[in-house]
Amino acid sequence: MAEQSSIQMKHNTNKYEMDMCSGPFLGKILIFYIPLMLSGVLQLLFNAADIVVVGRFAGSSALAAVGSTSSLINLLVNLFIGLSVGANVLVARFFGADQKRELSEMVHTAILTSMVSGFVLVFLGIAVAKPALTWMGTPEDVIGQATLYMRIYFVGMPFTMTYNFGAAVLRAIGDTKRPLYYLACAGVVNVILNLVFVIVFSMNVAGVALATILSQAISAALVLRCLMLSDADYRLELSRLRIVPDKLVKMLQIGLPAGLQSSLFSISNVLIQSSVNSFGSVAMAGNTAASNIEGFVYTAMNSFSQTIISFAGQNYGARKPGNIRRILLICQGLVITIGLLMGNLAYLGASFLLRIYSPEADVIAYGTLRMGIICTLYFFCGMMDVMVGVLRGIGYSVMPMLVSLTGACLFRIVWIYTIFRQFRTLECLYWSYPISWALTFAVHVLCFVIVFRKLLKSMPEKAA
Repeated sequence: MAEQSSIQMKHNTNKYEMDMCSGPFLGKILIFYIPLMLSGVLQLLFNAADIVVVGRFAGSSALAAVGSTSSLINLLVNLFIGLSVGANVLVARFFGADQKRELSEMVHTAILTSMVSGFVLVFLGIAVAKPALTWMGTPEDVIGQATLYMRIYFVGMPFTMTYNFGAAVLRAIGDTKRPLYYLACAGVVNVILNLVFVIVFSMNVAGVALATILSQAISAALVLRCLMLSDADYRLELSRLRIVPDKLVKMLQIGLPAGLQSSLFSISNVLIQSSVNSFGSVAMAGNTAASNIEGFVYTAMNSFSQTIISFAGQNYGARKPGNIRRILLICQGLVITIGLLMGNLAYLGASFLLRIYSPEADVIAYGTLRMGIICTLYFFCGMMDVMVGVLRGIGYSVMPMLVSLTGACLFRIVWIYTIFRQFRTLECLYWSYPISWALTFAVHVLCFVIVFRKLLKSMPEKAA
């Protein structure tokens, strides 16, 4: 009876795992991608629920307050979130190579790192909130609420980091379904608490921030429970939580450049947000609503980048570089299709979608202006991200970081201080996005061609 129970448990674990090293790949990519994309959408709904509730029930200044913090939050958080990319790549590599001990050490190192990172972010976020928002030129009628929202939000960072690292471990072994289930539970709680705190208790931005913290705690608890109850080699045992130095170093080598790239990207976005702030709180509200809608399109595309990280990582571990090229072509075809379809549909429905966030005509007009430039050309961003994903999946993280920072981040900063200074309009500001995506994608393609030729020479195909 005990043996039968053990076999059943093993079967239940294996049904969530995926062999990414044998074809056909299109079906497997979509099976992996769809729950991952839906998980990203649910995470966006956390923030969207905040924005919609405050926009409808607390006014445009509260809407601007919540929205004005997003680029600054990303600047502080993305460095640490980037480390989860390193965890994802290494867990996938060890899983694909069937290296059991290394896999277990990597999981325990990653989870403990996430907890430590979360507590560091609590103190960092609370300390820099007011000075950073002041530096960004946040208007006086917004900065008080924005500071309050940001400080409460950062109290929940240990939960946010734990969930992201735990979900990265599950994605690496092919499981994107359970993270989706956990986020669905947390998302329902978040929406309910938003409505209760804001409408019933009139807590405004403090209410939506508190609702976000509580929902993040639920998702973190569920993903930890999943890892602790697993009977596979990636099982989490709290008594074994420790940082294995060589695993941490490898995770930093891959994840730190990814995190630095995201954080430095956020610097350019902070500068852009500061430029938007100069047009007033109504323009800020329109920009906030539009960027939130665009986030759903971005997530649908970026999920292919996360998908190819896991697929490339497993095939690298299994010594099957030919598969990596086939997977890249499939992901590029899919991301172009999704980007063109969703981006243009979002723009065509801009008036209706923006009205969900705010009924004010001026807010809708500013939001439509942004979406007309960014949404219609968003597929370039997806193509760029897929190239970054495949390079990281095979262990190259510094190269895509340097290319992205030069082609996108630095380009946008130069644009703000040159072109935008001469033609001071929101249209000019927003055009910096698609131009930087297209340029950066082209350079990433060249880098991949060079790297892949070296990979084929150093890693001949492993026999099936």
